[in-house]
Amino acid sequence: MSSKTKNTKVKNPNKKIPNKKSSRVDIAREIGSEMLQNIMLPQRVIRQIADEVGKVVTKRISIRRKKSRKTNTKIDNSVFLDTSAIIDMRVFDLAKIGALYGTFIVLESVLSELKNIADSKDSLKKERGRRAMDALDRFKRAKGIKVKILNDEVEKVVDESIIDHAKKYKGRIITCDYNLSKKARISNVVSVDLYEMTNILKTTALPGEEFFVKIVQPGKGVGQGVGYLPDGTMLVVEQGKNYLGKTIEVEVSRIIQTDAGKILFSKIKSAE
Repeated sequence: MSSKTKNTKVKNPNKKIPNKKSSRVDIAREIGSEMLQNIMLPQRVIRQIADEVGKVVTKRISIRRKKSRKTNTKIDNSVFLDTSAIIDMRVFDLAKIGALYGTFIVLESVLSELKNIADSKDSLKKERGRRAMDALDRFKRAKGIKVKILNDEVEKVVDESIIDHAKKYKGRIITCDYNLSKKARISNVVSVDLYEMTNILKTTALPGEEFFVKIVQPGKGVGQGVGYLPDGTMLVVEQGKNYLGKTIEVEVSRIIQTDAGKILFSKIKSAE
């Protein structure tokens, strides 16, 4: 007859307590060794089994971490908004009609800038900041619009952080800041300047074309009056100062291109 042997826990005086500096393999090996102490096997076999367990555990952990990193860093068709674009607010209307599309990204540093503007002592800045934050909140809740808030490094300048994140996620930048737009393009990041877009979309006029325009203010030159077309194009009218507040028919005589856009110069054809 075979006698039954009672399993008793054998204390290992050489056992080391794992510390924070121990590798995952060492920790798994020590845990495995402790579990196998109660099994009647040679120490050499126990160590081999513990080593294999440690390797398997480490491999599985590393695979899971790689998968989670890939999932977290992917954002399809990302569009980064800077502070100036949010304050301008035209970007929200362009997105609603489908002219701009994708996942709109706002960095935490940009939100901080908006908050500082909304908290400004200057009443005009304060009002613009609050209106921009309200518009962003409505835009975020709008149906069919994707908006994501991303954490970024506070130590970096906001513009640099926007460019770095746009590079990382292979996205575009929407801005009203000329310098940011130029710097982004130099860094091989696609940037859309809303002012530049506006100038492209303005009325294309040629000398000899006729328009009806209301004279709203005196011009800089002697006797000049100034009016604006529906798209915001400035129209300087020779001898138009005497027609302030009136709508007159003018004929374009010449066109000047400036950094701010086109300025049309015209002569009076008829007045009401």
